[in-house]
Amino acid sequence: MFEEKYIPNDVVRLSFKNGVSLSVKREDLLHADISGNKFRKLKYNFIRAKELGLEIIVTFGGAYSNHIAATAAAGKEFGFKTIGIIRGEELASKFLENPTLKRAHENGMIFKFVTREEYRQKTTAEFVKKLDSEFGNYYLIPEGGTNILAIQGCQEILKKQDQEFDYICSAVGTGGTLAGLINASGVKQQVLGFPALKGDFLTEVINGFVEKRNWELIADYHFGGYAKTTKELLDFLSSFYDKTGILLDPIYTGKMIFGIMDLIEKSYFPAASKILAIHTGGLQGWNANFESKLVIV
Repeated sequence: MFEEKYIPNDVVRLSFKNGVSLSVKREDLLHADISGNKFRKLKYNFIRAKELGLEIIVTFGGAYSNHIAATAAAGKEFGFKTIGIIRGEELASKFLENPTLKRAHENGMIFKFVTREEYRQKTTAEFVKKLDSEFGNYYLIPEGGTNILAIQGCQEILKKQDQEFDYICSAVGTGGTLAGLINASGVKQQVLGFPALKGDFLTEVINGFVEKRNWELIADYHFGGYAKTTKELLDFLSSFYDKTGILLDPIYTGKMIFGIMDLIEKSYFPAASKILAIHTGGLQGWNANFESKLVIV
């Protein structure tokens, strides 16, 4: 279950001024539907659910959630019933118009649509009690998939050969992937996270999962916040694809790579630095027509 199946040339290396190099680790190639960090985050959670003899996975997400899409695909592949608690009750009558939810539905996921106010209560004992009474025995995975088992999976992103890099970079959503990278990083490596959301709450979250202090959040490249972008960023994604053949998404990986290359241009990294950027997937969103949900600011 959850076997890694990289295709050849899974790392792409680019060279810049002062001998700085940027390598892109293609975690998006792990699996067609359970790609990137979602593959890593779900791996040990699904294994644990199987060990417990549970056949139902319950989790949370929004209308275009990579996590919802990946959980549904994993449930279908590994024989679990999946239930998604979806933010936004207005979607109940039109979820088939949403490509992400439509695909998750085709992969067998059952939806429970809740109001945004209810969704904010999802971690409370009262809300969980309602889930217990409605769904019986199930395995619960938090929004975005981040928990201690997810971090265990994300630690496997870095391999022995990755010790050659001076910097490890990742986009940041809920913080689980970055925490795994920090735990797996070498003593001489610096880990940089590029948040897709505004706010500084992630520092506290990540600190709860790590003991090392060799990391930093670079908060200057969120382009207005989650699911917001600019024409400059979209033009960059197009140019980067033309030059490298690597498709980035405008919510997570695109902002990270833009940020890294901007920092290279500004001489943030010392001469001859070797940078490894993790492509965490998220490309299912292009099928959902990102332009229809992004706010161009």
